[in-house]
Amino acid sequence: MARSAVRSLWVDPRALQPPVRVWRDWALVGVFIALAVLEGVLRRDVAWAALGTVQTVALAFTLLWRRTHPLPMLALAFGVSAVVGLVVFLADAGGGSVAFISMVYFLVLVYAVFRWGSGRAAVIGSVIALTGGALSSAMDRAPLDEALFGVIVLALPAILGASVRLRAIARLRAFDEVRLREREQLARELHDTVAHHVSAMVVRAQAGRVLAPARPGAAVEALEVIEAEGARTLAELRTMVGVLRAHDEAELAPQRGVADVDGLARTAGEAPLVEVHRSGDLDNLSPSVGAASYRIAQESVTNATRHARHATRIVVQVTGERDHVRVSVRDDGDPVPTGRPRDGYGLVGMTERATLLGGALHAGPGPDRGWAVDAVLPRRGPTP
Repeated sequence: MARSAVRSLWVDPRALQPPVRVWRDWALVGVFIALAVLEGVLRRDVAWAALGTVQTVALAFTLLWRRTHPLPMLALAFGVSAVVGLVVFLADAGGGSVAFISMVYFLVLVYAVFRWGSGRAAVIGSVIALTGGALSSAMDRAPLDEALFGVIVLALPAILGASVRLRAIARLRAFDEVRLREREQLARELHDTVAHHVSAMVVRAQAGRVLAPARPGAAVEALEVIEAEGARTLAELRTMVGVLRAHDEAELAPQRGVADVDGLARTAGEAPLVEVHRSGDLDNLSPSVGAASYRIAQESVTNATRHARHATRIVVQVTGERDHVRVSVRDDGDPVPTGRPRDGYGLVGMTERATLLGGALHAGPGPDRGWAVDAVLPRRGPTP
């Protein structure tokens, strides 16, 4: 079992899309450089203070590449530190040291390897860090208990980095499940729509065949209807390409549409009040677009009801335009900090549905207070 766990860790890929450098990284480097300079000036128990300052300042820049190149930066920092420490140890007959307290940023490099690096990088980085720590303890003639404490200190950022990585992976998997469920639901709705069109084609074909002997023009009319229904069916089928569907039983409830948005309204006796307004041309929408409009409005109202603090009013606006349908949901709850979604999984599902249909969705804090969701969907669905 242990061998299997090690093998699994060894082949684990690195984290996807590590963040690029931001101003906080430069600020972090600046803080450690300032600490190194102060330590070099103020400490009197370090014989090689100038060399220690230069080393600590130079290696602080490895923090800038700790996410994109975690293992090389860790190897560079621990390798240079070990070489410099060994040279000083031999030159000073075992009486010198260049170990600065500000070099604690090495722990950040250990964290980065386990958070952003591959499993192979984590294993190799552990060996490098433990080797460097052991060499430093040996040159300082540290007691066994201090050496063991150093191992524990190195292990803490490694454990923290691995745990944060696992949480991020679990969250990504949860997002994938939400996207898959949304695609399954959309596939069911598209299946019902296509079945409706095909049924209409069959009925018209049968009617045309029966009436053709008595009224030849009926066959032409039937063909025209079949052509129109066939074109709409092909458009819906193209939308289904790439959409996954699970092998479970389909829901028997009728497919929702724009008209069902009115059912989301709540009277003044219920809190919060939900107002629904429909305007513009909302006829002859693609069934999948009508269903998506309802689902986005429903999910947004549900999120606002559950998560909007002190909200008294939710306004749903569905507007039909020439080429698009706009769905807007806003509440008057307490202001929400930017970048903090109320319901991350719900937003993923709504965004996935809008994107599959060729539209777009934006959700974030409202202009004054509360939360706002705005979706734009093409009337006829995605362009073939």
